[in-house]
Amino acid sequence: MKLTAESLATHLGKPLAPVYLISGDDPLLTSEAADAVRARARATGFTERDVHFMDRGSDWNDVRASTGNLSLFGSRRIVEIRLPSGKPGVTGGAALVALLEIDDPDTLVLILTPRLDRDAQGAAWVRAVESKGAWVAVWPLDAGRLVGWLRGRCRQMGLEASDEALQILAERTEGNLLAAHQELQKLALLAPDGRADADAVLGSVADSSRFDVFQLGEAVLAGDTARALHILAVLRAEGVEAVLVLWALTKSLRDIWSAVASPGGGGGRGWQRQAVALEQAVRRAPRLRFRALVARAVRADRMAKGRLSGDAWDEMALLAADICGRPAFARTESMLK
Repeated sequence: MKLTAESLATHLGKPLAPVYLISGDDPLLTSEAADAVRARARATGFTERDVHFMDRGSDWNDVRASTGNLSLFGSRRIVEIRLPSGKPGVTGGAALVALLEIDDPDTLVLILTPRLDRDAQGAAWVRAVESKGAWVAVWPLDAGRLVGWLRGRCRQMGLEASDEALQILAERTEGNLLAAHQELQKLALLAPDGRADADAVLGSVADSSRFDVFQLGEAVLAGDTARALHILAVLRAEGVEAVLVLWALTKSLRDIWSAVASPGGGGGRGWQRQAVALEQAVRRAPRLRFRALVARAVRADRMAKGRLSGDAWDEMALLAADICGRPAFARTESMLK
């Protein structure tokens, strides 16, 4: 069966499955999901825990021995397998499938991986997990749900935070839920009477937001200039390659052009997540000067490669604002050539 981080709590109120796979890139949410499974297992008598860190070159005999040997104290046991790459290889995949075929009520298998790509999701061992137990796929929390998530965490901590305070905290920690959780814990300790306002957040919370280039593309499609420029600044501070960032911006430009030329195209999870943003971009398309946008992208590319003087990041900031439909400066097309 497939579960989400939200549905896991309800599931754990029922008898445990023999195997759990928890996959995802968010360290806080994946850690909490794994902790919830471990806690429920301990409550039902799984008092021992064997942990194995496995990659493509690892020897799976230790895992086989861990599941095949009887416990010294006759207690139930969690066999935890951590796959840093999410791809155990042919040998590891076969070992996992064989492991899951063993019917041992005194052994619970917990597999932890990063987010699984399309190929990994179709692997035989993943299908075996879905058949025998539960796969908890932990997806990143998008910006639109972050304030609500923070509000829920505040309730758990007994902290009352204003809407403005939560909005500021969301902006400063987006993409980094672990930092957001830690900042809330700090606010709960420092806030007088358990209340936090905007000034308290501004005074104590550092900018810990984390983004990737795909979130930049989504922001420019949505026409959110402030967020796009903030993401761009964070990516620059984190040392992300300018060429990779420019790829995301030009991909957004191509997506708009393709959507206008071929309405109704696209598909897959990535499409679903950005569909609304792309619709907003298509509505702006008649106002976009595509030739000028392409010219600016070419200038940024030449700057990034040292073939033209200037700052590629500044040029990309102008490009992002232009795609959003709010040019930072009014320029004629001839100035972009």
